[in-house]
Amino acid sequence: MPAITSLGIGSGVDINTMVDQLVALERRPMSQLQSQARELQTQVSSFGQLSSLFSGLQTAANRLTNSSLWTQSKATSSDEAAVQAIGGGNAAAGNYAVSVDSLATGQTVVGSTSLSSATDAVGSGVMTLQMGRWEQPPMNFVPRVGRDPVSITVTGSDTLGSLRDKINAAGAGVTASIVTDSSGARLALRSTDTGVDNGFRLSVSDNDGGAPADGVGLSRFAYNPVAGGNGLELKQAAGNARATVNGISVQSASNDVSGVAEGLTLRLRRAGASAEVSVSNDRDAVRTAVQDFATAYNNLAKSIADQTRFDPGSKVGGPLQGDTAATGLQRQLRSLVATGSQASSTFRNLSEVGLSMQRDGTLAVDTTKLNNAMSNLPELRKALAADDTDPQKDGIARRYADLAQQVLGVDGSLSTRTESLRKRIGVNSESQAALDDRVDRFRARLVAQYSAMDANLSRLNALSGYVSQQLTALGGNSTQR
Repeated sequence: MPAITSLGIGSGVDINTMVDQLVALERRPMSQLQSQARELQTQVSSFGQLSSLFSGLQTAANRLTNSSLWTQSKATSSDEAAVQAIGGGNAAAGNYAVSVDSLATGQTVVGSTSLSSATDAVGSGVMTLQMGRWEQPPMNFVPRVGRDPVSITVTGSDTLGSLRDKINAAGAGVTASIVTDSSGARLALRSTDTGVDNGFRLSVSDNDGGAPADGVGLSRFAYNPVAGGNGLELKQAAGNARATVNGISVQSASNDVSGVAEGLTLRLRRAGASAEVSVSNDRDAVRTAVQDFATAYNNLAKSIADQTRFDPGSKVGGPLQGDTAATGLQRQLRSLVATGSQASSTFRNLSEVGLSMQRDGTLAVDTTKLNNAMSNLPELRKALAADDTDPQKDGIARRYADLAQQVLGVDGSLSTRTESLRKRIGVNSESQAALDDRVDRFRARLVAQYSAMDANLSRLNALSGYVSQQLTALGGNSTQR
């Protein structure tokens, strides 16, 4: 509140300063309340950080208890350049001997004769593209079921370049390009997709008045051997990929062969080559999950230690030093590490798995022990993930998942402690508001009292001056007599 600058005019006393000093004394508890509010806010922030880290530990522990982690598979190939294993996460464990007989191909045809350039006219008429299978021998074409023929109208103004563009825009399952060499420009067509059913024929209804397969005008771009249309020359026939897997012949329209093993795709990459594909439990995923659990545990343990620590040098404690909720969580975390489990007859505690407690309360990962544990996944799974009606037979990771769920729940220690702090912050805010109101009323009373005093002193000073004048006048009259 601004100072009342008129105080003290009548009395000559610095009443304004007196009021400010008295108000400052009355307001002194505000500093303590504000300091308490800052400490409470810091504690709320600290518990918020612990909640986040506990959530991270819960996620890591739940990952170790998830059955999909322990049933997850990994496929590897002895020669990735010959056969690549794709997926395999859900495939049954096994070994597959793969021999690649041939790779999948698409049909490719190229113009038998060349034009001088891509700007040359090609004639006019209607081209009809039909996808299907060529049966050899004899050279019979079997249209593909569900794939209708696509007609392309060619006008007299079309060039080799615009013909290419019209074919590509038709979406007929064929891609056109122009190949230019020393002899000129040629039209080349190829199937968009591979596989024996992705061959095609190209029939032409020419407007030049000649025979449909006379090799003049638009018929120069026909490919229909049965009808004698051979303006385009076959360079590669459409064919399926063929391979032998564990002695069984398989084929696929593409180079990806699926269905040999559920959830596994074999990508054939080199004809005439072979490889051994192995599907086994994904130990790397389990190892990573265990290491992630240790990291999440350590992040939480370090945070609690930092928040509750007292520094003897600076005589300053952490924001949660002495907080029973925080120290209680610290004891629970360490207790679960030390407490063994009867879930597995092989791995009784975390140290046997490769996770050992350090002096600072964090977990160290013993790579050698962890790798050894990886060789016995069924028992490792029991030790970490077992869920039993007898708490003594629960897996250790499951115990941490349960602890995190309990702590983070509505009635958990983190939630209730945070809510308690927020209520205290609310009470503190109300106390500050009440103190502000009391101080304002106190100042108002002082101003009123000192204003009245100042007015009285002003009147008394005036009266004193008048009396002094009268006495002086009386003294002068006595002297004259």
